[in-house]
Amino acid sequence: MAIGSFEPGSGEQITSMSRPKYLPGNFTLALIATVVAASVLPCRGAAALAVGHLTVLAIALLFFLHGAKLSREAVIAAASHWRLHALVLLTTFVLFPLFGVAFRPILSPLVTPALYAGILFLCTLPSTVQSSIAFAAIAKGNVPVAICSASASSIIGIFVTSLVVSLLLSNHAAAAASSWYAVGEITLQLFVPFVCGQLLQSTIGGWIGRHEGMVGAVDQGSILLIVYSAFSEAVSQGLWRQIPPSALAGLLVADGILLAAALITTGFVSKWLGFERADRVAIIFCGSKKSLSQGVTMAKVIFASHAVGAVILPLIVFHQIQLMVCAALAQRWGRRAEFPTPGSTGAKSLVAR
Repeated sequence: MAIGSFEPGSGEQITSMSRPKYLPGNFTLALIATVVAASVLPCRGAAALAVGHLTVLAIALLFFLHGAKLSREAVIAAASHWRLHALVLLTTFVLFPLFGVAFRPILSPLVTPALYAGILFLCTLPSTVQSSIAFAAIAKGNVPVAICSASASSIIGIFVTSLVVSLLLSNHAAAAASSWYAVGEITLQLFVPFVCGQLLQSTIGGWIGRHEGMVGAVDQGSILLIVYSAFSEAVSQGLWRQIPPSALAGLLVADGILLAAALITTGFVSKWLGFERADRVAIIFCGSKKSLSQGVTMAKVIFASHAVGAVILPLIVFHQIQLMVCAALAQRWGRRAEFPTPGSTGAKSLVAR
């Protein structure tokens, strides 16, 4: 099965794609078109103010739908795997930021200071939900624990990300607010709508499940609106004059290094800790991925408006890289689990194979 994205807000999902799996999906093309549109025709003045208000409403709607879609039954059923969830959370909120800081001698020369700040911000973000689940399913991994782990990461990230950002970027000019102010804003704009959705999940969850197409359109429309607003402001402040083409090429390399480090580390550590193959699949995909939807919404709250475009650019690039790489890995591991080679078993290490 070919793979697109299956992340909340990404607007792409697992489909039998006619295009090669390494080519960008429809939502990625839409993201590129949005960045180009904001670069050529940025909104200014009253239009920018109106788009800003609309963006706040879109963020609230986005997280309301996320809350209404999340199944509490599946989360409760898998919650007993605390060692697995702890490893994923440590990878997401501790190991990734450490990578961003430890790799600074390698990553910083590749990009501009603003893009490096975006890389550090990327390292603080929670995992995706639906794409992690989808890739775990295709790779024949433990889907229920993937649901629980990715969902926990998403919820915890609402509070943890801004605190970690304040530690990593305390002296950076892009930081717009104190960590506690950012937590308050994120709670109001993200967590409150999410909780409202959860409270209404038993009432509207079934309806949302039957209208995934419409919900997906709302998700992707919200993300595109946020990206357009962010890049419009950044372009008006001279974003592309500050980022040379060499820095964009360096950003591809930097994001690739981060993803490779996360995939390799989660694979080896999960094997060393004695997890079964299906659990290792869930750990690798939940621990190595970063959420585009939460990233762009949090950036609007945490950073000054003129800095958001440069800050989310590393996340947009990382988003596409993680989809292509994880798509290939999921299909490969899924085939090996379904048709093991002679002398191998489904329980063999994912790292060793």
